[in-house]
Amino acid sequence: MTDLQELDKVINDRLEQNLNELAAFCAQPSISAQGKGMKKCASQAAEMLAARGFEVQILPTDGYPAVFGQRSGQTNATLLFYNHYDVQPPEPLELWESPPFEPTIRNGKMFARGVSDDKGHIACRLAAIDSFLAVEGELPCQIKFIIEGEEEIGSVNLAPVIKQYQDLLSADACIWEFGGVNDDGIPIQSAGLRGICYVELSVHTATRDAHSGLGGSIFPNAAWRLIWALSSLKSLDERILLPGFYDHVIPPSSRDLELLENLPDESIPWKRDYGLKNFLKDLAGGVELRQREVFEPTCTICGLTSGYQGPGSKTVLPAEAKAKVDFRLVPNQRPEEVLQQLRTHLDAEDFSDIQITCLGSNPPGRTDLDDPFLHLVVDTAKDVYGTPQLIAPLSGGSGPNHLFLNILNLPVATAGISYPGANIHAPNENIVIKHFLDGVRHTARIINRFAKIYA
Repeated sequence: MTDLQELDKVINDRLEQNLNELAAFCAQPSISAQGKGMKKCASQAAEMLAARGFEVQILPTDGYPAVFGQRSGQTNATLLFYNHYDVQPPEPLELWESPPFEPTIRNGKMFARGVSDDKGHIACRLAAIDSFLAVEGELPCQIKFIIEGEEEIGSVNLAPVIKQYQDLLSADACIWEFGGVNDDGIPIQSAGLRGICYVELSVHTATRDAHSGLGGSIFPNAAWRLIWALSSLKSLDERILLPGFYDHVIPPSSRDLELLENLPDESIPWKRDYGLKNFLKDLAGGVELRQREVFEPTCTICGLTSGYQGPGSKTVLPAEAKAKVDFRLVPNQRPEEVLQQLRTHLDAEDFSDIQITCLGSNPPGRTDLDDPFLHLVVDTAKDVYGTPQLIAPLSGGSGPNHLFLNILNLPVATAGISYPGANIHAPNENIVIKHFLDGVRHTARIINRFAKIYA
């Protein structure tokens, strides 16, 4: 096994170089929702892998390409890293303290869109690889990367890539695209992800907008029509009203509840950071709040658009209204079933005129809580953070981990550089440079231990 102190020295010595590379990566826009800069960013990711001696392929899709890289090592044990190069739209731009695609370091943090989600995690893994190449001249095991360009829009074309290139992507285990620490600096292992069904609901009640004085009493109003439809989806006590919606929900096991009990109470920092007076259903902190956070499915209105919303007034009766809605799903719900339940519900409630467009979906996925690789990642954190990772049995977020679990048959674990104040998906996204260093050191230890155990 490689001397860890030598690795750490290289990691510290190369910090400025790796941060400069990360800044250049973040300076390239790659907004999948808007189609901005995607091919250029894919090429940049490929160049970063090639610079480390990886054999690189650009894998075409019906959308934005995926980037694959592999480099052999001292053993045939193979570790796969899953990441994505696309980022969220930066709006609202006026809330950024520095331009989103002009990476800026201040107060020990780097600010830029994508610096945490997910370009910083790519840079973290490459920095760990750099340390092995500098110390040993080679990797201790074979490493592969699959870096997609559509995670932020639901990984809509990833499944065909995973199926078509199953042999190319074969490995022994996978490190997922995110990870990090909580408010107390304790590293967290997310052993699973909720699923998602993301839809746009739309309705047209006329061919064009009308004067509200003309049509207000006699024309159907698209905005009201959509509001009434949305209000039918969920009761005031937060119960989702789609027929059969809860039929396949599996409650948390006693092991899940035990792990939730071990996690720190986040209720106070959440209230502080988000300016909340209370949680839904007047939940306090503790296990009950954490259980509902991840093991309860959701129906969330993510955005509403209709009529005039500019400065001043415009007396208009809108002919069109749209809403974006996501359903977060728990084991064993399936997005295709939720889509059908949604259609059935709207039709039964006399909203057959509401159109449904699915914008992306993934079923939930979980790694076996006793998997040896999961615990390898958990245990190697101790040398960096002074404590092993705490295991969260399920994350509130979603992603395509089910493809890696069920098609590639890989255990999936998380490790990375993020923290609760990273402002992911929001203005002023950032990383703490110390967390970046810790994440690189942890990643190096994962690779080192993995090469020995899986050889």
